[in-house]
Amino acid sequence: MAQPDTSATPSGTAAPEGLPDAAIAHPRTLPEAGRLGWLVDRVSVVFAAGIILAMAILVMEVVMRYFFGAPTTWAHETSTTLSAITFVFGGLLCVARNSHIRVVLLYDLVRGRAMQLLNALISLACMGSTGFFAWAAWKMVKKATIRPSGDFYLESSGSAWNSPAPAVIKIFLLLVLIVMSCQFMVLAFNYLRAARAHGRAVR
Repeated sequence: MAQPDTSATPSGTAAPEGLPDAAIAHPRTLPEAGRLGWLVDRVSVVFAAGIILAMAILVMEVVMRYFFGAPTTWAHETSTTLSAITFVFGGLLCVARNSHIRVVLLYDLVRGRAMQLLNALISLACMGSTGFFAWAAWKMVKKATIRPSGDFYLESSGSAWNSPAPAVIKIFLLLVLIVMSCQFMVLAFNYLRAARAHGRAVR
């Protein structure tokens, strides 16, 4: 009897049938992402549930509107807010899992220590850009939460329901950008440490 091929799995166990090769060859998060990446991955299930909840709300709205003639004033804004928050968090999850889109024309030409150094350089550049976007998001949050008089308020949608969804999304975007900047810093540090270890190993 032929033995199952276990070479593709990190643990040496048989790969589940039908699992994509990319899922077998790579863990859910980058090892260089550290504990922060692990935490981001674990929290992601909450936001995945948010998409399901948004879908359920839209289905309920269709039933209420077309079968009972009683449309709600909150379904559209709630589902839109849940979807927006989930998509924003998705960017952070892509960083932790290294699943974002990249152009690899030059990246694939390097190996070993050079690749680790390039990864560190990319992470530092991304940390700087996300830090800049976090600063810009903070300016938006200030306008959405602080009146010119200095009083605290939450920017609302101006609809019939008039929910504070715009302010909530802007605050969440700021928080995600801050965490994303920290994640890139962790990645840069661990890539540099790996490059240093690789340099010692080849001596």
